[in-house]
Amino acid sequence: MGTAAPDLSALLKRANIDDHEAVLRACNSTLKKAKGDLATQHVKTVALLKLERFDDALRTLEAGGDELKQRAKLENAYALYKDGKYDEARAIVKDIPKDRGAKHLHAQVSYRQENFSAAADLYQELSSTQATIDNEVNDLRINSGAADAQLEWDGQGNLVRKKKAGREDLEAFETAYNAACGSIARGELEKSEILLKRAKDLCNASDELSDAEKLAESLPISVQQLYVLIKEEKCLEAQKLAEEITFVGTPDQSTRQIGQNNKLASAASPPNPYLSQRLFQDMPALPENDQFFRYQAERMRQNSLALDLFVGKASAVVSSTLKDLSSESSRSLGHMNKLSVINAAAQAQNELGKLGLKEILPLMEKRPTDVGLALTIVQLYILTNNHGSALTVVESLLNRLSSSDKPSDADARFAPGLIATFVSLCRHQNRRSQIKAELARAASYWRHKSKRPVSLLNAAGLALLESSRSDDQEAAREIFFTLHNSDPSSPFAIAGYVASQVQLPHVQATKEVESLTPVPRLTAGIDVSALEAAGVPTTSAGDNQSLKRKRVFEEKPKPAKKRVKKSRLPKNYDPDKQPDPERWLPLRDRSTYKPKGKKGKKKAEQLTQGGISERVEGNKGSGEGVIQAKSGGGGGGGKKGGKKKGKK
Repeated sequence: MGTAAPDLSALLKRANIDDHEAVLRACNSTLKKAKGDLATQHVKTVALLKLERFDDALRTLEAGGDELKQRAKLENAYALYKDGKYDEARAIVKDIPKDRGAKHLHAQVSYRQENFSAAADLYQELSSTQATIDNEVNDLRINSGAADAQLEWDGQGNLVRKKKAGREDLEAFETAYNAACGSIARGELEKSEILLKRAKDLCNASDELSDAEKLAESLPISVQQLYVLIKEEKCLEAQKLAEEITFVGTPDQSTRQIGQNNKLASAASPPNPYLSQRLFQDMPALPENDQFFRYQAERMRQNSLALDLFVGKASAVVSSTLKDLSSESSRSLGHMNKLSVINAAAQAQNELGKLGLKEILPLMEKRPTDVGLALTIVQLYILTNNHGSALTVVESLLNRLSSSDKPSDADARFAPGLIATFVSLCRHQNRRSQIKAELARAASYWRHKSKRPVSLLNAAGLALLESSRSDDQEAAREIFFTLHNSDPSSPFAIAGYVASQVQLPHVQATKEVESLTPVPRLTAGIDVSALEAAGVPTTSAGDNQSLKRKRVFEEKPKPAKKRVKKSRLPKNYDPDKQPDPERWLPLRDRSTYKPKGKKGKKKAEQLTQGGISERVEGNKGSGEGVIQAKSGGGGGGGKKGGKKKGKK
């Protein structure tokens, strides 16, 4: 045991820093002679980590026991992190508080556990102190940018410290790529397109990367470029880029599957749904250390269900989504709402209009607080131009969410998207008072939350500013005061804050007024006289409601008028002359009939067409009652059925 350590030390002095295989061989040779040598086991663990043999490193640590794990805490935590065992790794690094390397690893573990705010705080803490190793500043800039981009994707953009890319971010392809991802999450597609192009150019021009490394590093950039082109509806460019993307030799399986998903979505013409579904389902399972982030897994799940609907697997989609909706999981509210929409589409067999409503309206009784289902019904009502019923559905949903005991239903009740739907429908019905009241309630709920929806607060403050009531004006001042404190550089917040202070006797926004753009500059180039002369046309929403609108899915085509052929009309047909109403009666029954000859005239006299007949009614008791016509002078008619006289 005494000679083992000097032999290993001599080898380490002679060995190149990149020759980890030689170090590993020396450690194995030494451990054959002294199995319990902790120093050699520690060196072997480091060599295995350098060779990315993380499972072997963990086995070595297990073989060394608690004493080796206590000596190599950082190495043990790193091996667990690379093996996808994040909880165990985090528990270890938390016990190494003063080690700078442990803080780096703690930030990486938090990042993979999707605790992006904690990762961003750790990187900010490391950036504020002096770097101890080469290239650490650049690594911190890259990792901080990645954490900020993930915060944007996760809906926590309010925690991002840096939203605009600086000059230093354009010097490396990693930082340019992270800045582009943050722009995509904020919806800034044009800016992200420029940043992605810059990142790809820097990657391809790098002298430090081999051709294989360039291909692997440029794949995520190309996949994001494809996503941006799809969102911008540049179909031809997206299809061309999709044909250029190849996954040969790609070690990152998650990026490969996302790229395959984007390629399927970029088809210019409708693809074969059965082939697309098969390609999507044939994707292999991801390893533990390369799993999707939550928001990525949710979107991939939704795409898989949509493809199942395309190939007619409606019953399978219904059962699968119902199982997810009934499970008490930590999925996001947005994902659950989308699953509910997919479930409704499967229940309705992709039917729209009355047919779709007939299938999914009964589901509201079983799931009264299901936001996704309610919004699907609202959409179907709007497609049939039935805005009144759509508004009734939203109002009923808001009332049920208000009376619910679940804590999550409170956030759903005042969700910005749901409030925006209600406001839009009320505006269509010209219900201004309801809009103002609902926005005020939503602003009161969110104003004291740490994560505030800025767009909703902006709309609420603007609506309350237009009110003449003092309590509405006070509420508007509180809203814009909160917005201005959270983001002093926002032009909308500054303008709203200044406008809310106008009614006060002592204006407290003198500095803010000076920062606003002067009115003469805003009105430069506007001809006020021409505008006054032209007039301002106004329309009332109520007038628009009074117009009768045809419903798209209820409209039935009117039967075409049959045109009578000319060959079926009489020869002397006159369209302006009214036809004889008695034309369907026999000639003898018409009022214009005139019989010919004496016999015919006498017979006509006996007829009672339009006249009163003379009746001779005998004694009913004698049984001789007969009806007789009044006889004329000559000729006689006997009883009906009597014998005829013979000729003399």
